[in-house]
Amino acid sequence: MKQLIADLIAQSLNQLQEQQKLELSQPPTINIDGTKDKAHGDYASNIALLLAKEARMPPRQLAQLILDNLPASKHIAKVEIAGPGFINFFINEASQLEIISTILDAGESFGRCNIGQNEPYQVEFVSANPTGPLHVGHGRGAAYGACIANLMEAAGYGVHREYYVNDAGRQMNILASSVWLRYLELCGETFSFPSNGYKGQYILEIAKTLQNRHGDAFRVAAAEVFKDIPADEPQGGDKEEHIDALVERTRQLLGDERYLEVFDLGLNAILDDIKDDLAQFGVLYQTWFSERSLKEDIDKAIAKLEAGGHLYEKDGALWFRSTSFGDDKDRVIRRDNGETTYFASDIAYHLNKFERGFSKVINVWGADHHGYIARVKAALQAMGVDPERLIVKLVQFAILYRGGERVQMSTRSGSFVTLRELREEVGDDAARFFYVTRKPEQHMDFDLDLAKSQSKDNPVYYIQYAHARICSVLKKLEDQGQKWNQEEALANLHLLSEEAEKDLVTALSRYPETLAAAAQHLEPHQLTNYLRDLASDFHAYYNSHKVLTEDEKLRDARIALSLAVKQVIYNGLALLGVSAPQAM
Repeated sequence: MKQLIADLIAQSLNQLQEQQKLELSQPPTINIDGTKDKAHGDYASNIALLLAKEARMPPRQLAQLILDNLPASKHIAKVEIAGPGFINFFINEASQLEIISTILDAGESFGRCNIGQNEPYQVEFVSANPTGPLHVGHGRGAAYGACIANLMEAAGYGVHREYYVNDAGRQMNILASSVWLRYLELCGETFSFPSNGYKGQYILEIAKTLQNRHGDAFRVAAAEVFKDIPADEPQGGDKEEHIDALVERTRQLLGDERYLEVFDLGLNAILDDIKDDLAQFGVLYQTWFSERSLKEDIDKAIAKLEAGGHLYEKDGALWFRSTSFGDDKDRVIRRDNGETTYFASDIAYHLNKFERGFSKVINVWGADHHGYIARVKAALQAMGVDPERLIVKLVQFAILYRGGERVQMSTRSGSFVTLRELREEVGDDAARFFYVTRKPEQHMDFDLDLAKSQSKDNPVYYIQYAHARICSVLKKLEDQGQKWNQEEALANLHLLSEEAEKDLVTALSRYPETLAAAAQHLEPHQLTNYLRDLASDFHAYYNSHKVLTEDEKLRDARIALSLAVKQVIYNGLALLGVSAPQAM
């Protein structure tokens, strides 16, 4: 209905321009909003206020001109001018009720649109280092990224989901060294495990696999491993220097071939666990992109920056002059030892993305990556890519509370709550829903007790219960040996005269615009809020009005309304990755 009204206003404005009563420099954006007070109609537009200055006339005078030239429509019962120049539209009841038949006919496709016109977007999300299982913090980025991808697809965008696998660099080398050191302990060697190594139980399990495959073949005496290694932090040394020295010693003692085997064993074991965890959480990708595959892309990116005069040498290192593009300081691209930096890989990866033909790229990053935005956009601009084509959404990690106490999380220490543990405790549906109930940049406390409760205070339970309740209506009808006829029901929708029924019809008509707005603004919480309100309206209606009334015509009309609510709840939950149970 919003689009219909916008089209009518556009036709009126065109007519006024043809009559030379109005001159506009360009076609205006016509905003149509649902009204909060039914006394002001069903929809309102502020177009006259927006164009008054350009039209050089008072808003109410322009509003009257628009109204006088507005084409007639069977759906519009009345149009009024209100306040300083708002145009209020009253929709006739028959047209409002048509949304029920539209929903029942469209089914799962209801609400979908093509505002995206298949424009190719890449959504890269989670991309956690494969150094340990996903924790509850990663879960929020997973749920958010999956939801915005679903919403965008429903709005007609071409969406490609991608996970960037950081399978190179210092953290992965620390992981490999940690696995080998645990392996040495299993072989009988005794030593103090590095404070900055990865300590979780999962490291020990990988080490056991290494021992099962090779026995003592990879064993080296602890004395040889730790000979002349700088002291660790507990002994008055530097933990970073200590672990880096151990990584280098691991590579020396194992040799390239055996070191790569340990490295890949750790990488693949953890990556397989991440893939399985996300798949069970309903999060799937088209591409798992390996950082190790970027060697040629890194060379290409450096060559582009060099050709543009954006690189310089200092202290034996190669630097990108990112301050020329708004960054707070210049960034190292290649260290004095000849190794390229993480930033060099980031530059190459983003260049690779755009060279694959994506119109825009959405990165879902943890809030701690805020400082990376300026430098990556600076590099894109230096390479001739419009930095506005990169959209970065920062996600605050969810903080988990159990028994009123915050659970501390550290990947290296192994003291953290995994996403899998959370899913097992509260269920995938509650986890997926709760993670996206707030804007991603907002702080979030995850209330376990609420997520597991079966009450109206638990929004996902309350919404699912509305769906199940409607399913039970049809089951009761069947148990009574009666049948529902859709054609008869649609012919009697005019019997839906209760205010609660009209409110439900209005709420149903808002679903397409809610979906479109959630997709365009990358805000799944708009959909969660809508579904919660719709469920609340239905529960209130169900509790105060008998659906299976003795009047068959009214009964069938009410069933049609209920089934439309059921379909919209199903469609909305599906986009959020949440199930719609038929019984609870």
